[in-house]
Amino acid sequence: MSDRIYVGTHKGLFTIDRNASGWQLSSNVSFLGDPVMQVLPNASGERVCAALDLGHFGAKVHRSLDAGATWEECATPEYPPKPEDADDADMFGKPLEWKLSKIWALASGGADRPDVIWCGTLPGGLFRSDDAGSSWTLNRPLWDNPLRKGWFGGGAELPGIHSICLDPRNSGHLSVGVSCGGVWVTENDGASWDLRATGMRAAYMPPEQAGEPNIQDPHRVVQCQAAPEVLWAQHHNGIFRTTDGCASWYEITEAGPSTFGFAVAVHPNDPNTAWFVPGVKDEKRIPVDGKLVVTRTRDGGRSFDVLTKGLPQQPAYDLVFRHGMDVDESGDRLAFGSTTGNLWVSEDQGDSWHCVSTNLPPINDVRFVK
Repeated sequence: MSDRIYVGTHKGLFTIDRNASGWQLSSNVSFLGDPVMQVLPNASGERVCAALDLGHFGAKVHRSLDAGATWEECATPEYPPKPEDADDADMFGKPLEWKLSKIWALASGGADRPDVIWCGTLPGGLFRSDDAGSSWTLNRPLWDNPLRKGWFGGGAELPGIHSICLDPRNSGHLSVGVSCGGVWVTENDGASWDLRATGMRAAYMPPEQAGEPNIQDPHRVVQCQAAPEVLWAQHHNGIFRTTDGCASWYEITEAGPSTFGFAVAVHPNDPNTAWFVPGVKDEKRIPVDGKLVVTRTRDGGRSFDVLTKGLPQQPAYDLVFRHGMDVDESGDRLAFGSTTGNLWVSEDQGDSWHCVSTNLPPINDVRFVK
């Protein structure tokens, strides 16, 4: 089991450690006052990468080689100059700038490639580093795909890659989630890509376009490590699951009190067990009836438990961002944090929750050291 959690917030990177007294907030705070959007510890936890969003100064990437004790700035993904004759506009005709707006995902490149890191960004570019963040290369086969012009912004003005799932059996097999651009899969290390979002439903589009794979808005996509052909998606219009490696998706409708949300976690060893944090959709984005709950299925979505023990049951206004929940390698420990700065940990697959902190800054990312 993991005994460390990294928590990226609007005002710094915090560390939570488990000792004989339970989970404790460490006095070690990195980047205090700066928004930390993504955190990526390696398998040992010694190397940690952090993506910051410094507003006027843009996105930056920092790296620690001593478990967060000290940091160095490394390279930032950079788009190439946009050709003058580039016919590059979104589906509404708005020209897209070839310029990094935000780093929205960091993912390791696989156990056999410890120095490879994948990076998803707004406006929809996927970057790769082969040297642990010292340099980055834009994946041109995905960026140059003509269907990318059909992507558009959802909650953000620009489309963005927020989920990167790596098949543990094959480090060249990736599935990425795009808002709003569906799910894309490569089986040859990014040399070519297939759009695989058939079965998802976009209620915000006209009925005749609702099933169009290229405009789907998955909020978060996660993959079961023991059964990589099974992926779960928390979508703008509900919960979806695939059991055939994204070739087809089907909608889960039985979850209550809502199927709307951003965060999802799947048990690393049981593809039928997954957790969600439901809310009221669109402009509301608060817990249903002011009661913060986690929903869990153990049978592939046929039924759900509504988990409340240790969570505030009215009034609560916590929203959990798409990277705000994680599960450790055992599948027993979970953690999630909210926009109101609350952080909870469960030791029993969500049956009960312990509040670690109530006064953190708004939480962007929660990561166990696995």
